[in-house]
Amino acid sequence: MQAAILVGLAMAVLWFLEKLGGTPMVIRPIVVSPVIGALLGDLQTGVMVGATLELVFMGAIQIGAAVPPDVLVGAGLGTAFAIQSGQGADIALALALPIAILAQSLKVIVFIIRSWFMDLAMKLAEAGDIKKLHALNIGGLLLQCFMYFVVGFVALLFGSPAVEAFVNNIPQVILNGLSVAGGLLPAVGFALLLLPMMEKRNAIYFVFGFILISYLNLPIMAVTIMGVVLAFVICYEKGASGNGTAAAAAVSSEEEEDLFDE
Repeated sequence: MQAAILVGLAMAVLWFLEKLGGTPMVIRPIVVSPVIGALLGDLQTGVMVGATLELVFMGAIQIGAAVPPDVLVGAGLGTAFAIQSGQGADIALALALPIAILAQSLKVIVFIIRSWFMDLAMKLAEAGDIKKLHALNIGGLLLQCFMYFVVGFVALLFGSPAVEAFVNNIPQVILNGLSVAGGLLPAVGFALLLLPMMEKRNAIYFVFGFILISYLNLPIMAVTIMGVVLAFVICYEKGASGNGTAAAAAVSSEEEEDLFDE
């Protein structure tokens, strides 16, 4: 019981600090696992499991409305089960990913619930009521913190066999529905991020990226490197052009001053 409460509180507090502190990355496995290990009296296992899981979840980063597997729950519960079972990183690796995927689905549900408050948030913004906006935001964060506490507490209270059985017995229809919802959210998230940048002069770059992926079948890393090189070339050319214009203007100004002096 005590271990379940400690793990649940630790996950809730780490999530709250992550969002309140401007994303200091305290929910990464390399931080979460040592914290859980210290609370459960086995810091060494926590550090080892954290380093291992960080490699597994290195690419799981939330961007916009995209919802990746929940690394906080995966690392927290994976570490706790590894310490309780005495099997180290092996059991953590076996349980962390399915637990993180399940928590991803729960987070989607929480996001859906939080979206119900958007109309109220818009009204408060139009009225300029900043205090109530802050309170509404904190309330949403506390709701998600409560989710993390309940997940951690229940999972640790019933143990890893119950968690494995629960994950394996979820109806496939529910899993498919949550999987579709989770797949749509990344597209919505990237669309929202691109919306402020979508102009006529930028549209050609999106077409270029589409061609690279769809017709040339280049991997994401190759497209990313090409994007960085293209951005550097464009910025360099603009910088050189700007410096040339400034230099020409300076020369013209000096010539005018010399003409007046004569």
